[in-house]
Amino acid sequence: MYYSNIKKWDIADGAGVRVTLFVSGCTNCCPGCFQPETWDFCYGQPYTEETQEEILKALEPEFIQGLTLLGGEPMEIENQAVLAELLEKVRERFPGKDIWCYTGFTYEEDLCRGGRRYCNVTDRILGMIDVLVDGRFIQEKRNLMLNFRGSENQRIIDMPATLQKGQTVLSKWND
Repeated sequence: MYYSNIKKWDIADGAGVRVTLFVSGCTNCCPGCFQPETWDFCYGQPYTEETQEEILKALEPEFIQGLTLLGGEPMEIENQAVLAELLEKVRERFPGKDIWCYTGFTYEEDLCRGGRRYCNVTDRILGMIDVLVDGRFIQEKRNLMLNFRGSENQRIIDMPATLQKGQTVLSKWND
């Protein structure tokens, strides 16, 4: 897996101050994407053990609320195995921090069993995510007044509640 950037003090991509990993690779190629260079799966730098340790170290301060994954596209099958390992380490070392993930894929259609981006680690990843922002960016539905998303079709999903109820539960951040 490659990544384009790590932000160690991000306040735009989730609640509170966050560490954000921008992964590379995206097949959605949404018109108006704010980072089209990240569509290339080899854009940026290779993700290594050192990269993982850099992220984990950046999560140490108490004022950091959690980790956000975006891209590119974290839920591309090519990225999921590496991210599952990272999230396991985050959960192990920082059980009180939350994890957000932005995906252009739709939870029910793409990420559930049988979906086009479902693989052997998808359930593990979804089980470690607190908030999933799903749906493609649609330029015609762009709305700068929305919390933590760029277009009106995108949803902010409470993943623990969704997995517990067996149906999609929108987060309080969706308002």
